[in-house]
Parts: sequence; C-alpha cells; structure tokens
Amino acid sequence: MKFIFLYAFICLGFCTNAQQNKKLFNGKDLNGWTIHGTEKWYVKDGLLICESGPDKQYGYLSTDKNYKNFILTLEFKQDANGNSGVFFRSQIPEGVKISGWQAEVAPPGMHTGGIYESYGRGWLIQPKKKDEKYLKMGMWNTYKIKADGDEVTTWLNGHRMCYIKDEKIGQGEGFIALQIHEGGGIKVSWKNIRIEELKKK
Repeated sequence: MKFIFLYAFICLGFCTNAQQNKKLFNGKDLNGWTIHGTEKWYVKDGLLICESGPDKQYGYLSTDKNYKNFILTLEFKQDANGNSGVFFRSQIPEGVKISGWQAEVAPPGMHTGGIYESYGRGWLIQPKKKDEKYLKMGMWNTYKIKADGDEVTTWLNGHRMCYIKDEKIGQGEGFIALQIHEGGGIKVSWKNIRIEELKKK
C-alpha cells in the first residue's frame, strides 16, 4: 500500500510540473500568436520560421496572452543574418512600434543575451566580451530567460549571459514576442518554445 501512495505522489508531482511548464508553440501552426507587420512568419517541418519580407521592416510575432513572471526556454537557429530578439512584458499599440524589453538575438559580437529597452533607454546591459563566444551561429542555440519581479537573467547554451535588477522592468506588463529586425536578409528558425509561469513574490 505504501508503494501505491508513493507512486501516486510521484505521478502527481510530474503532472503538476507539466502543467506549470507549457508549450507556447504547438509545432503545427501559429495558434495563440499574432503577427504584427508585413514580414513572414510560418511553420514548416515543425519549426517556427521568421523571414524578412519585401518591405524589409521590423516584424513581430506576439503571444495572445500576457506574461509577467516566468522562465522562458526556446531554441533558435540563425539561418541568415540572425538579427532578431525575444521581447517580454511588451506592447504594440499600433503598427510595429513596440514598447518593452528585448533579450537580444543577434549575429556574433552583437550582444546576444543582452537586455535592450525599445523606444526608451536603449541598452541596459550587454554580455561581457568573453561571453559572446557562446553563440553558435548557424546552429541550434538554447536560450533561457527568467523574468521575476525587478530581476531578469538570461542564459545562452547553459552559460549565464546577463543579470539586471531594474524597477521599471518590474513595473512592465505585456506579452512575449519574437522579432525580425529591419534591413532584410534575415531568417531565423525557432522550436521548443516553453514557459513556466512563476508565482508572485
């Protein structure tokens, strides 16, 4: 009987964890997401792909739901150029003008893992120069972003890139969004996008 209760307890723990850590991308379509702008967002072979369109402008794909405190994990591969990003606690009132914060995804030496405030204070923190080497251009990278109250931490391929504590970020509200940078020639693939919502402190 003890073994039965123990087994049930373990199963309950696994189920609870599975409920907390959920998929944001289903691998089939863009259900649960909204496209902003004229750039290309599509699903192919189970991957979420963003690609510059003929207008060569900024483009965003945002979650329909807002997320405040969370741990977000995903994988990305920069197929061409790779100037992109992951926005959080962000909003787009109209067009493609976004307000919020970006965990940078960029070509080598351009501060992947850094935190940038769009249409605000600009760069808040950049990774140390020695940490830029952890980006694997043209290969799959694992990205982890933790936003909890005033604190934001980023990891790239298991290495901590940046940590910041900022009151303004803590006050932010909004969705998560993937970005296509302006300029054209960009193509990035994404997969295994998952989120674990954290309890309020």
